[in-house]
This record gives sequence, structure tokens and C-alpha cells, in this order.
Amino acid sequence: MPGNRVSEENLQMLYTRYRWASGFVAEKEVLEVACGPGIGLGYLARKAKKVISSDYDWNIVRAAKRYYRQRVEILQSDAHHLPFKDNSFDVVMLFEAIYYLNHPHKFLAESRRVLKNRGFLLISTVNKDWIGFNPSPFSAKYFSVPELYNLLEENGLEAQLFGNFPEEESTLSKYILLIRKMAVSLNLIPKTMKGKEKLKRLFYGNLLTLPNEIEDGEVEYSPPAPINATVPNHQYKVIFAVGHLNK
Repeated sequence: MPGNRVSEENLQMLYTRYRWASGFVAEKEVLEVACGPGIGLGYLARKAKKVISSDYDWNIVRAAKRYYRQRVEILQSDAHHLPFKDNSFDVVMLFEAIYYLNHPHKFLAESRRVLKNRGFLLISTVNKDWIGFNPSPFSAKYFSVPELYNLLEENGLEAQLFGNFPEEESTLSKYILLIRKMAVSLNLIPKTMKGKEKLKRLFYGNLLTLPNEIEDGEVEYSPPAPINATVPNHQYKVIFAVGHLNK
């Protein structure tokens, strides 16, 4: 949420998602599902023809609506049942939320329904095969590279996958990763954002404040790199997927 303290890499990951997505949205009608507090909505709205967003949690929706007012339409809805007509959007995106869905196939079916012909579905998610992966206790299912690729292909979308934020090879990074793995195995990772903030400050030093709305120039952009979608990938922390609908 805006105001939370995060590492520079956390903010860079958030910015990279929307900077990457901006290459697909120029003069397009766009839907972001599970938009959370809407930190990327203003960035998208400056490039797209129209942006509509939704989230399941009414308290988060209310906070986003209070900030954006009339600039972006924000609705409360379930990702499994999108309240939009067929062929409504050129681009649908779901960032860092697919692992919370109990029925991801239903979301994929709904995405196909509301996408126009030759539209795009954009997904970003943590890579469950990354060596430093730490699952959330609130998650339903995480995906590997091949699993995410197959999910899109099985639901009628031509898929391309990309990796981002490779694990660093420095001695310090390896040391932090070792401690992280031990903490995960011993169930010592804090459950609250405040607790995680303290842990991040210990290992990453000064933290940055999440803004209400991202802007260019705050952190560097890290372009996603194409990867082989048919084999597990242990290098990248984040997976990006593009599903192309050709009805």
C-alpha cells in the first residue's frame, strides 16, 4: 500500500511492470484486474485511450477511488467473473495476483471473453522455481515458467514468456539468500508488512516509500528478457507472460 517502506528493488519491480505494460497500451482500451491501490493506474492512463481497473477488496478499491477520483474508473469485482461485455478491451493485465486465484482457468476464460480479437493478456508473477522463493500464506497456487506457459496455451492464448530480476552472484547476495532460505525453512519470515519492513531494513539498508502513483525517473527500468518457456527457470525472480488472442 502507498506509504509502506520497501527496498529499492521492490519499487523497481513495481515500476518495471507498468513501464513494460506501457508498450502495449498506447491508444488502447485497457483493463487491470486486481489493481490493488492502483499505484500504476495513472502511469497507464497517460498512454492508453481508456483504463478501467478492478479489485476484490472493497477497502482497497475505496482508497484507490479516493486518490484517482474521476481520472480512472475503479470497480470492485471478482477476477473469476469480470463484469464486462464480450470484446471490450484491447489489453487485460494481472500483476502479482494470479497466485491468489483459486481458479486461474476461470480468469483465463474471462480474459478471453472480454478481450477483442488480437488483444493481449499481460501477467507478471513470482517464479516459484527461483531459489529464494518464499510463498505467501494467503496464496492458492504458484507457477513455474512451463506451468504458466501451458496455462495460457491451454486457454487459447499464444504465449511468450520473459524473465526479470536475475539472482545476483555476489558474495553478499549469496549470504543474504542463504539466511533467507534458513528463515523460510524455520518459518521465521514475519507475516505482517511491518515485520517484513524491519527485516528488509536489516538486509537492504535504507528503504523507499511506496508512492500513490509511480513516475518515470524514480528508479531504473529493468527490461524483461525472453526465456525458454518449456523448461523450468531458476535464475529469474519474476516471470512476465504475454498471451496473444487470435480468435
